[in-house]
Amino acid sequence: MAEQAEIVRDVVVVGGGAAGLSAALTLTRARRSVTVVDAGAPRNAPAAGVHGLLALDGVDPAELLARGRAEVVGYGGEIIEGEVSDASGTAPDFVVTRRGGGRLRARRLLIATGLVDELPAVPGVREQWGRDVLHCPYCHGWEVRDHRVGVLATGPLSVHQALLFRQWTDDVRFFAHGGGVAPEDRAKFDALGIAVITGEVVELAVEGDRLRGVRLDDDRVVAVDAVVVAPRMVARVEVFAGIGIQPTEHPMGSYIAADPTGFTGVPGVWVAGNAADLSAQVSAAAADGARAGAHINADLVTEDTDRAVADRLSTEHRVEPAITGHIP
Repeated sequence: MAEQAEIVRDVVVVGGGAAGLSAALTLTRARRSVTVVDAGAPRNAPAAGVHGLLALDGVDPAELLARGRAEVVGYGGEIIEGEVSDASGTAPDFVVTRRGGGRLRARRLLIATGLVDELPAVPGVREQWGRDVLHCPYCHGWEVRDHRVGVLATGPLSVHQALLFRQWTDDVRFFAHGGGVAPEDRAKFDALGIAVITGEVVELAVEGDRLRGVRLDDDRVVAVDAVVVAPRMVARVEVFAGIGIQPTEHPMGSYIAADPTGFTGVPGVWVAGNAADLSAQVSAAAADGARAGAHINADLVTEDTDRAVADRLSTEHRVEPAITGHIP
């Protein structure tokens, strides 16, 4: 079977989102043996559509992944559903262990595990996440254009979000959530007509699974059609600690540091997508995966060529045994 530990693949890709599948497509088209291990929990699963993706704007996230999987398999790649529990070894012999059993060996490893969104602990936020609760104006701004948009102050990015969403609607309401607004930020809000709502937010008011407003600690409900939050975005890196991968902290969360090609600095290990770029949309993540896949292939070509040269030199310098004895 393909999961047998003695089979050494060229590349194991951990994560089957846009970045992982795009890398796998590039590598399988380069005639590399590739296995994608995917836990089946894409970050954008709650969203109704993927936006800003050229020629596929609005495509259902599940349909996009299904198409990507089919393309990878069509070029000879392998998709395994499951969660990775550990990674060990060094290039060119990494071992990826799946939770519940099963090991995969590979010459190279690509991390495309994406992010975990740590949402503010306000009742209703998680339930409406990806629908009425948003974070990215380029992903969802058009869908809430000219609507009443509330921005919940949860961190240093919140003011920036309010200014961005003002591009899509002139009705932006900034919920200070028990905090204050710096004078320089207040001046910007006043100039753009962004209302500042004081008081602590206690919950989102939801009726019939639709957002109706934001409830404050004085029991006021301020009507809004969408709420914007700034989650802490955390790269999934714990299982890669054994091969030297550590998270890099960022004011918005954490990520895996890499060079422009996706190389992590650990020999044989690349990263692509949101795990390396907190702000990457699907289009950027897919491009990131394709770029990383091409550089992984180039690295393998170098290794294959060096081995071929060494083998040839070894053959040319092999000393043939002397022929002894009587020849009739």
